[in-house]
Amino acid sequence: METQSTIIPEAVSTAAAGARRAELFSPYMQFAKLRIRARYTLASSGVRPLTMKRLLELAGGGPRLEELALNSAGDYGYVPLQAALARKAGVKEENIVASTGCSLANHLAFAALLEPGDEALIEAPAYELMESTARFLGARIRHFERRHEEGYRLDPDRIAQAMSPATRLIVITNLHNPSGALAEPEALREIGRRARRQGTYVLVDEVYLEMDFDRRQPSAFTLGDNFIVTSSLTKAYGLGGLRCGWIVAPAEMARRMWRLDDLFAATAVHVGEQLSVVALEHLEAIAADSRALLERNRRLLDRFLDAHPELETLRPPMGTIVFPRLRGAADAGPWLERLRSEYEVSLGPGAYFGAPAHFRLGIGGETTELEAGLERLGKALEKSSRHKAEG
Repeated sequence: METQSTIIPEAVSTAAAGARRAELFSPYMQFAKLRIRARYTLASSGVRPLTMKRLLELAGGGPRLEELALNSAGDYGYVPLQAALARKAGVKEENIVASTGCSLANHLAFAALLEPGDEALIEAPAYELMESTARFLGARIRHFERRHEEGYRLDPDRIAQAMSPATRLIVITNLHNPSGALAEPEALREIGRRARRQGTYVLVDEVYLEMDFDRRQPSAFTLGDNFIVTSSLTKAYGLGGLRCGWIVAPAEMARRMWRLDDLFAATAVHVGEQLSVVALEHLEAIAADSRALLERNRRLLDRFLDAHPELETLRPPMGTIVFPRLRGAADAGPWLERLRSEYEVSLGPGAYFGAPAHFRLGIGGETTELEAGLERLGKALEKSSRHKAEG
């Protein structure tokens, strides 16, 4: 059932919302909160959420609920969490800014780097909240393409051509959201080198790169001193409820972000901080649980895509998302609405990412639900194909 709420018309884009910040909103987040749910929800982009019981099982026990402190002593960062995040990222604690999820991490990084009138150069297709946040902060938006026909690879030449003297920040997701494409380290390094020539920072949201469970891919933070990285425990580990996000940044920039956080969040939920430390101390076991789920689900996805040439898509080597294009459709939106109403399956409309012929499909849910959802999706595709053949 859809929550009863005042709904801003989805046709109103953030770009058309005017200059007043009070009028700005995120169309995608509105969809995610009000319209994503269905009997078979394949629009979610993370691994299915863990229960507290399962988290503590994987942690081999953990603290008793009544033993958790409700308040911390107060500081810029809970010391055990700062230490655990620094170990995970392989950096010094002075480079870590803990945040309330990856969305606030991105907001803090943008706020520290962008002044009104600065230019943010953002990939396209893009995770819409990146654009809404930059625009809220008064930045002007330019785009560089990540092309479906090229497997959404990063092209340093294309990015350099899209830069202007006003470009203060380049924004990239790795794995790419929405396609799941993995960025090549050498491409990222070259982008950073060209950006450094004019004092431009490169922000890489690595929340989906957490699904590189074997750590074969280096973090972009290691590729140059003008890289800033954001991530969280949400997507790969099913721990979104802990709201454990972080930024990895040069020390002076990290201090600036901590001061800005006083304006946005002030203090974190301390119970979440303590449980995040437990999770980080046992992340290998939690990752193994996620890996097993995704290996099962990716086999289902591959069989489904093999059987449905109506869809053309990159098949990324890891992650929870793919971004198929519906052949012959300029806008998949009406078809996605029928899918939701007639087959009770929800997918992420590509229009929210600037690619209306596409949709984002998430494979991080429970295997039985994914299997049933894909079966219904397949029936909908076959029905559409029959109608086209008859018409």
